[in-house]
Amino acid sequence: MIHSKHAPFAGGSKRCVVAVHGSLSSGRLWARLADELGANYRMIAPDVSGYGGNRDSIILPERLAGEVALLAEHIGQIEGPFHLVGHSYGGAIAFKIATSSRFASRVRSLTLIEPVLPTLLAESAADRRLHELFAQLARQLYDDLSKGLAMEAIDKFTAYWNGSGPGEKLSPEARLRMIEQAGKLAFDFRAVLAEKNVTVAAAAIRVPTLLFSGGLSPYLTQRIVGRLASLIAGVDARHLPAAGHMMALSHAKLINPEIAAHIARADLAEVSAHLLTSA
Repeated sequence: MIHSKHAPFAGGSKRCVVAVHGSLSSGRLWARLADELGANYRMIAPDVSGYGGNRDSIILPERLAGEVALLAEHIGQIEGPFHLVGHSYGGAIAFKIATSSRFASRVRSLTLIEPVLPTLLAESAADRRLHELFAQLARQLYDDLSKGLAMEAIDKFTAYWNGSGPGEKLSPEARLRMIEQAGKLAFDFRAVLAEKNVTVAAAAIRVPTLLFSGGLSPYLTQRIVGRLASLIAGVDARHLPAAGHMMALSHAKLINPEIAAHIARADLAEVSAHLLTSA
């Protein structure tokens, strides 16, 4: 399923924003960002395989390239350039889209909210232990899920991101949805742990890039953002000391205006460049 808001208006096509959610979430995560962007942009927020309207997907990729291939149908329908936003596992997918040979030239801006790219840390001796601990968590989740212990897997998953939520307990309904979709977690972990050459890919990014990290997030994702900030030219990195990994939801009022401003600046820069070359 794809969540789309603000259809094209008469007199010209709108710029598109493709927003990708993380594990155990859905495209509905981006509803408030769509409102922030307003009527000049069309928001395309697909449900990642295994989640939301795609929870019964037959194909569950074990590589980020596979996730991109499944989303390519939606992206391929966009005419011209588009902006990319991604959170968590969706941030890893957005990174893969932005660095793919098929789509890189069409990306006008990139926003990554704590993308889960753990192999980036494996490439650094100082950060390798963080990667090892994340891989250890993955093995524990695999073990639970292979035994049919979905609740235990969810508990380990949410405990890892402890402090990252809006400070309230999950409703029974939300917990049930997470348990129903828990099996996809194993595929998500395999995909990010299989990703290679992240350093090289990040250094090749040449579009305006906005990064977010939170002071209450696991140190793993804080370090990932820090490493990306050192690799991507001209990056704008924002750190929110009181935010956790789920800041796309819990701190939407703070970060959505920043994302909208980042996208607007990228569009303005493109228009200015076009005027200069045509003068």
